Amino acid sequence: MFSYRHGFHAGNHADVLKHAVFLDIIRYFQQKDNPFWIIDTHAGAGVYDLTSQWAQQSGEFYDGVERLKERPHCPELIDHYLTFIHDTMEDNVYPGSPWIAMSMSRDRDKLRFFEWHPNEFQNLNAFVQSQDRALQRNIMTFHADGFVGIKALLPPPTKRAITIIDPSYENKRDYQSVITCLQEALKRFATGCYIVWYPLVKRVERQEMLKQLEKMKVSWLHVSLQVKSPEAVGLYGSGLFIVNPPYQLEQKLKEAMPVLCEMLAQDENAHFVIKTSA
Repeated sequence: MFSYRHGFHAGNHADVLKHAVFLDIIRYFQQKDNPFWIIDTHAGAGVYDLTSQWAQQSGEFYDGVERLKERPHCPELIDHYLTFIHDTMEDNVYPGSPWIAMSMSRDRDKLRFFEWHPNEFQNLNAFVQSQDRALQRNIMTFHADGFVGIKALLPPPTKRAITIIDPSYENKRDYQSVITCLQEALKRFATGCYIVWYPLVKRVERQEMLKQLEKMKVSWLHVSLQVKSPEAVGLYGSGLFIVNPPYQLEQKLKEAMPVLCEMLAQDENAHFVIKTSA
């Protein structure tokens, strides 16, 4: 249950897609002065050392964020992502979703992080406690299953929130847990923005999850990026299913995904798909 550690995968092609979109959605929410919450159901450690034995052993970031660093004149969605990670990468560390949320949050926004893995939770807490006191006051961490814990937080007092649901899917039951979690969250807070991340793997559970997601009677945007053949070794792509997406996001993805696909392609099977509920 606790064998997955994101340190092996930090900065890979899946992180690039997830974090580029996550950043753009946060920026959209910041166009209004009204406060909002960011909720992460599977936060991880928050920060990852790319010189660590884990990261070097897998080397996944070399086919991920490293491929983007020298690319000039990127579309807006990618450019904002690269600008954000520039200073981080100079220290040979990669920001997880919690660090992105902390760096982007304003003094009136609130952050809520769930992490069930005991070591990852310990690392997450240490990272949060290393921040300045003013920021710490806006953060709460929970050593709990985010699938379950999120229910107590919805709806947030602000009535504005971004929730990112990104389990490891190490356990096949995670696929159904995503469906249940999202259904229950929407009953409590129908207008929230929800970002579901998933890996492209050859599992019937993944296919069934996507079928159920796309049948939901909500506004949604679905983007996936395959970087290599499904027959190749390792993760061959990932996707994001976004409920109540910012209205400009579809167009930004149409501009960014051809470039992102070109930069991250590992063989001739690389391609992307963008679908909407409209």
